[in-house]
Amino acid sequence: MKNVAILLSGRGSNFLALSDAITAGKIPARIVLVVSNKPDAPGLTHARERNYEAVCVPSAGIKREAYDRQVVKELKARQVDVICLAGFMRLLSSWFVQQYPRQILNIHPSLLPAFPGLHSQKQALEWGAKVSGCTVHFVDEKLDHGPIIVQRSVPVLDQDTEETLSARILEQEHQIYPEALKLVCEERVRFQERQVLILK
Repeated sequence: MKNVAILLSGRGSNFLALSDAITAGKIPARIVLVVSNKPDAPGLTHARERNYEAVCVPSAGIKREAYDRQVVKELKARQVDVICLAGFMRLLSSWFVQQYPRQILNIHPSLLPAFPGLHSQKQALEWGAKVSGCTVHFVDEKLDHGPIIVQRSVPVLDQDTEETLSARILEQEHQIYPEALKLVCEERVRFQERQVLILK
Protein backbone atom coordinates (compact mmCIF):
# COMPACT_ATOMS: atom_id res chain seq x y z
CA MET A 1 0.00 0.00 0.00
CA LYS A 2 1.58 3.25 -1.17
CA ASN A 3 1.13 6.61 0.53
CA VAL A 4 0.06 9.13 -2.11
CA ALA A 5 0.04 12.92 -1.98
CA ILE A 6 -1.86 15.12 -4.40
CA LEU A 7 -0.62 18.60 -5.35
CA LEU A 8 -3.18 20.86 -6.99
CA SER A 9 -3.95 24.51 -7.66
CA GLY A 10 -7.52 24.46 -8.92
CA ARG A 11 -10.67 22.38 -9.10
CA GLY A 12 -8.90 19.05 -8.76
CA SER A 13 -10.95 16.97 -11.19
CA ASN A 14 -8.05 14.56 -11.75
CA PHE A 15 -7.62 14.32 -7.98
CA LEU A 16 -11.27 13.26 -7.74
CA ALA A 17 -10.75 10.61 -10.43
CA LEU A 18 -7.77 9.23 -8.51
CA SER A 19 -9.70 9.34 -5.25
CA ASP A 20 -12.64 7.47 -6.79
CA ALA A 21 -10.35 4.73 -8.12
CA ILE A 22 -8.56 4.33 -4.79
CA THR A 23 -11.83 4.27 -2.84
CA ALA A 24 -13.15 1.59 -5.22
CA GLY A 25 -10.13 -0.58 -4.41
CA LYS A 26 -8.66 -0.37 -7.90
CA ILE A 27 -5.31 1.06 -6.75
CA PRO A 28 -3.26 -0.25 -3.78
CA ALA A 29 -2.77 3.20 -2.30
CA ARG A 30 -4.13 5.67 0.21
CA ILE A 31 -4.19 9.44 -0.16
CA VAL A 32 -2.45 10.78 2.93
CA LEU A 33 -2.25 14.45 1.97
CA VAL A 34 -3.66 17.00 -0.47
CA VAL A 35 -1.63 20.19 -0.87
CA SER A 36 -2.52 23.38 -2.70
CA ASN A 37 -0.63 26.60 -3.22
CA LYS A 38 -3.97 28.44 -3.53
CA PRO A 39 -6.07 28.89 -0.37
CA ASP A 40 -9.28 29.15 -2.41
CA ALA A 41 -8.64 26.10 -4.60
CA PRO A 42 -11.87 24.09 -4.97
CA GLY A 43 -9.74 20.95 -4.81
CA LEU A 44 -9.00 21.64 -1.14
CA THR A 45 -12.72 21.81 -0.41
CA HIS A 46 -13.30 18.53 -2.25
CA ALA A 47 -10.48 16.92 -0.27
CA ARG A 48 -11.92 18.00 3.07
CA GLU A 49 -15.39 16.82 2.03
CA ARG A 50 -13.83 13.39 1.48
CA ASN A 51 -12.07 13.53 4.86
CA TYR A 52 -8.55 13.78 3.49
CA GLU A 53 -5.93 15.84 5.25
CA ALA A 54 -5.72 18.99 3.15
CA VAL A 55 -3.30 21.85 3.65
CA CYS A 56 -2.58 25.08 1.87
CA VAL A 57 1.04 26.13 1.54
CA PRO A 58 0.70 29.60 -0.02
CA SER A 59 3.22 30.31 -2.75
CA ALA A 60 2.76 34.03 -3.33
CA GLY A 61 6.03 35.93 -3.07
CA ILE A 62 8.15 32.88 -2.24
CA LYS A 63 11.05 31.72 -4.39
CA ARG A 64 10.67 28.32 -6.00
CA GLU A 65 13.08 26.22 -3.96
CA ALA A 66 12.17 27.89 -0.67
CA TYR A 67 8.54 27.07 -1.37
CA ASP A 68 9.35 23.51 -2.40
CA ARG A 69 11.22 22.93 0.85
CA GLN A 70 8.05 23.82 2.76
CA VAL A 71 6.01 21.36 0.70
CA VAL A 72 8.57 18.57 0.99
CA LYS A 73 8.57 19.01 4.77
CA GLU A 74 4.83 18.25 4.73
CA LEU A 75 5.36 15.25 2.45
CA LYS A 76 8.19 13.78 4.52
CA ALA A 77 6.14 14.12 7.70
CA ARG A 78 3.55 11.79 6.17
CA GLN A 79 6.00 9.33 4.61
CA VAL A 80 4.73 9.93 1.10
CA ASP A 81 5.78 7.36 -1.52
CA VAL A 82 4.20 8.79 -4.67
CA ILE A 83 3.25 12.36 -5.59
CA CYS A 84 0.58 13.12 -8.18
CA LEU A 85 0.46 16.58 -9.71
CA ALA A 86 -3.16 17.33 -10.56
CA GLY A 87 -3.31 20.78 -12.06
CA PHE A 88 -0.50 22.07 -9.83
CA MET A 89 0.43 25.30 -11.57
CA ARG A 90 4.00 25.60 -10.36
CA LEU A 91 7.23 24.28 -11.80
CA LEU A 92 9.06 22.06 -9.34
CA SER A 93 12.64 22.93 -8.52
CA SER A 94 15.46 20.52 -9.30
CA TRP A 95 15.89 20.12 -5.56
CA PHE A 96 12.29 18.91 -5.17
CA VAL A 97 12.60 16.41 -8.02
CA GLN A 98 15.83 15.06 -6.55
CA GLN A 99 14.05 14.32 -3.25
CA TYR A 100 11.57 12.05 -5.07
CA PRO A 101 13.28 10.55 -8.13
CA ARG A 102 10.81 8.66 -10.31
CA GLN A 103 8.16 9.12 -7.64
CA ILE A 104 6.38 12.19 -9.05
CA LEU A 105 3.66 11.81 -11.69
CA ASN A 106 2.11 14.51 -13.84
CA ILE A 107 -0.71 14.52 -16.36
CA HIS A 108 -0.52 16.75 -19.42
CA PRO A 109 -3.25 17.45 -22.01
CA SER A 110 -1.29 16.54 -25.12
CA LEU A 111 0.57 13.60 -26.61
CA LEU A 112 4.01 14.56 -25.39
CA PRO A 113 6.55 15.47 -26.64
CA ALA A 114 4.09 17.49 -28.77
CA PHE A 115 2.73 20.72 -27.31
CA PRO A 116 4.38 20.98 -23.89
CA GLY A 117 3.68 23.86 -21.53
CA LEU A 118 0.50 25.89 -21.21
CA HIS A 119 -2.50 25.96 -23.58
CA SER A 120 -1.66 22.64 -25.22
CA GLN A 121 -5.12 22.28 -26.74
CA LYS A 122 -4.86 25.73 -28.31
CA GLN A 123 -1.43 24.80 -29.65
CA ALA A 124 -2.86 21.63 -31.21
CA LEU A 125 -5.63 23.56 -32.94
CA GLU A 126 -3.28 26.27 -34.20
CA TRP A 127 -0.96 23.64 -35.68
CA GLY A 128 -3.85 21.90 -37.39
CA ALA A 129 -3.17 18.64 -35.55
CA LYS A 130 -5.54 15.81 -36.46
CA VAL A 131 -4.92 13.92 -33.21
CA SER A 132 -4.23 15.14 -29.71
CA GLY A 133 -4.68 13.48 -26.34
CA CYS A 134 -3.11 13.24 -22.91
CA THR A 135 -0.01 11.85 -21.26
CA VAL A 136 0.89 10.66 -17.77
CA HIS A 137 4.63 10.88 -17.22
CA PHE A 138 7.23 10.86 -14.51
CA VAL A 139 8.46 14.33 -13.60
CA ASP A 140 12.10 15.17 -14.17
CA GLU A 141 13.94 18.48 -14.04
CA LYS A 142 12.61 19.74 -17.38
CA LEU A 143 9.08 20.88 -18.21
CA ASP A 144 6.77 18.09 -19.46
CA HIS A 145 9.82 16.01 -20.29
CA GLY A 146 10.00 12.92 -18.06
CA PRO A 147 9.51 9.28 -19.12
CA ILE A 148 6.02 8.49 -20.40
CA ILE A 149 3.87 5.95 -18.55
CA VAL A 150 0.50 6.05 -20.35
CA GLN A 151 -0.93 8.01 -23.28
CA ARG A 152 -4.39 8.19 -24.81
CA SER A 153 -5.22 9.75 -28.17
CA VAL A 154 -8.22 11.96 -28.91
CA PRO A 155 -9.21 12.99 -32.46
CA VAL A 156 -9.26 16.68 -33.25
CA LEU A 157 -12.50 17.53 -35.03
CA ASP A 158 -12.85 20.23 -37.67
CA GLN A 159 -15.38 22.12 -35.56
CA ASP A 160 -13.38 21.87 -32.31
CA THR A 161 -12.71 24.88 -30.15
CA GLU A 162 -10.17 24.97 -27.36
CA GLU A 163 -13.03 24.33 -24.92
CA THR A 164 -14.56 21.34 -26.72
CA LEU A 165 -11.21 19.68 -27.35
CA SER A 166 -10.18 20.28 -23.73
CA ALA A 167 -13.38 18.66 -22.47
CA ARG A 168 -12.88 15.50 -24.54
CA ILE A 169 -9.24 15.24 -23.51
CA LEU A 170 -10.19 15.70 -19.85
CA GLU A 171 -12.51 12.70 -20.06
CA GLN A 172 -9.53 10.58 -21.08
CA GLU A 173 -7.30 12.14 -18.42
CA HIS A 174 -9.71 10.83 -15.80
CA GLN A 175 -9.25 7.34 -17.26
CA ILE A 176 -5.50 7.15 -17.70
CA TYR A 177 -4.28 8.88 -14.54
CA PRO A 178 -5.72 6.11 -12.32
CA GLU A 179 -4.32 3.52 -14.76
CA ALA A 180 -0.84 5.01 -14.49
CA LEU A 181 -0.95 5.36 -10.71
CA LYS A 182 -2.07 1.74 -10.42
CA LEU A 183 0.96 0.60 -12.46
CA VAL A 184 3.32 2.61 -10.27
CA CYS A 185 1.76 1.51 -6.98
CA GLU A 186 1.85 -2.12 -8.10
CA GLU A 187 5.55 -1.63 -8.96
CA ARG A 188 4.95 -2.77 -12.52
CA VAL A 189 7.13 -0.15 -14.22
CA ARG A 190 10.75 -0.58 -15.21
CA PHE A 191 13.06 1.85 -16.96
CA GLN A 192 15.12 1.31 -20.10
CA GLU A 193 16.77 4.68 -20.60
CA ARG A 194 13.80 6.98 -21.40
CA GLN A 195 11.41 4.13 -22.07
CA VAL A 196 9.03 2.92 -19.37
CA LEU A 197 8.43 -0.82 -19.63
CA ILE A 198 5.19 -2.19 -18.19
CA LEU A 199 5.31 -5.59 -16.51
CA LYS A 200 2.32 -7.87 -17.02
